[in-house]
Amino acid sequence: MQRMSNSDRTDRTRRALLEVARELFVTKGYAETSTPEIVSAAQMTRGALYHHFEDKRALFRAVVEAEAMAVAAEIEAATPPNLAPREALRQGSMAYLRAMTTPGRTRLLLVEGPAVLGDELTQLDEENAARTLREGIEAARSEGEARSAVPVGILAMLLSAAFDRAALAVSAGADEGAMGEAMAEMIERLV
Repeated sequence: MQRMSNSDRTDRTRRALLEVARELFVTKGYAETSTPEIVSAAQMTRGALYHHFEDKRALFRAVVEAEAMAVAAEIEAATPPNLAPREALRQGSMAYLRAMTTPGRTRLLLVEGPAVLGDELTQLDEENAARTLREGIEAARSEGEARSAVPVGILAMLLSAAFDRAALAVSAGADEGAMGEAMAEMIERLV
């Protein structure tokens, strides 16, 4: 039987804490989830939790960061470099809405995240989904005449807010396809 390295044990412990914490943060919310509850559900000690994370907020931030990275990865997977920039924006729009239908993701990124992390969440978004949108707008504008004089940064920020509202609506039961088409039309008219 092969022994697990310290690095492997550390990774496994961290992953287990993140998985359990994600589930609890989604089902109960940040405020109603306690660290003793997390370690009990993960079958670990509080020492293990605090070895990996400074506190509950740091654990929550790690969960939210993983979700934000997963959304960006799904957008990037749906927009290979061979797509025309405007088509990539369209496909990226649909990929964002699909990515946000992962159970609990909307709550973590759009409800709990802003309340708990504030400006830190804005930075996480800038490194992930908002970055992909800004890059897509820049690429689309570089291929032809811009349909709007709105600066890229401002346009990306406003479209990002619209995407978030669409994701919240889809999570509340709105038609994902209709929301995606509406977002695609907005992009077509504004970018």
